[in-house]
Amino acid sequence: MLRTPLTEKLGTIHPILLAPMDLIADARLVRAVSEAGGLGILGGGYGNRVWLAQETAKLKRLSAPFGIGFITWSLARQPELLDIALATKPAAVMLSFGDPARFAPDIKQAGALLICQVQDEAMAEQALAAGADILIAQGTEAGGHGASRTTLDIVPAIVDLAAGRVTVAAAGGLADGRGLAAMLTLGADGVLLGTRFYASREAAGAEDAKRRICAAKSGETVRGIIFDLSRDNVWPAPFTGRCLINDHARRWMGREVELLQQVEHVSADYVKARADGNFDVAAVIAGEAVGLIHDIPPAGEIVERIVGEATRILQGRRNATWLPRNEEE
Repeated sequence: MLRTPLTEKLGTIHPILLAPMDLIADARLVRAVSEAGGLGILGGGYGNRVWLAQETAKLKRLSAPFGIGFITWSLARQPELLDIALATKPAAVMLSFGDPARFAPDIKQAGALLICQVQDEAMAEQALAAGADILIAQGTEAGGHGASRTTLDIVPAIVDLAAGRVTVAAAGGLADGRGLAAMLTLGADGVLLGTRFYASREAAGAEDAKRRICAAKSGETVRGIIFDLSRDNVWPAPFTGRCLINDHARRWMGREVELLQQVEHVSADYVKARADGNFDVAAVIAGEAVGLIHDIPPAGEIVERIVGEATRILQGRRNATWLPRNEEE
């Protein structure tokens, strides 16, 4: 075990959190991560009411702590969805991308911790003013939406800002025990992982998408607005999206204005590609950690690997190789 202030606050065994990836982090993946000793966080995302009700119902008998996450500016359009989430009695609710102040009182009154993902100091101060219990310092290396500060820059900055007030976890470009050990060394109390858990057996993503993550090399992701424009869902500034580079991205990189001018036609083709599972066009949302991911194991094994490797590094065994628990014994 790696005990940190984060594990003490959440009541988990390990300082590893599942990123609430929209639709990918469903109840099955949440259960797998939480039962392995981390904190599974359901991907409430943009707010599909039917899906949220269905998945939260599956978590009601989960004895391990779990959380539910939302895109804050999207939740503001359907605030009643928070009631569905809180009825499940999650240990925490995670809000990302927007001012959490509107939702913080209800979250606190329900007895849940408020986790806020932030990308700079101003966002962190806003979250703290709203009563955040945990901050996620997200670097630009993360998959999906984020901003421009690197993980190596933003994590110590937020750790310093939050010192003596709340615990901090790191996100962005992390996929193994080296990343966890590095973030603990920088002062974070744990990590939040998305792409690594996307490439797990329990994740609700398409198998072809998982295989593409495993096949991708370092440097084969891109951050920008191409996939947001393509699905006609442009985010507010300063947030852009990171995904694997594919044929569609190559076609439009540097031609975003032209893409915007043709958005109606492109969007129709993009919607069809997503429905067909055509990832030469549809985005596989993934972070820069893809170069560290080469297999699709159970989520519980991912947790065990990362904790085992990080523990050995922190004990000074930097060249040790992770082994399953029964082989270590």
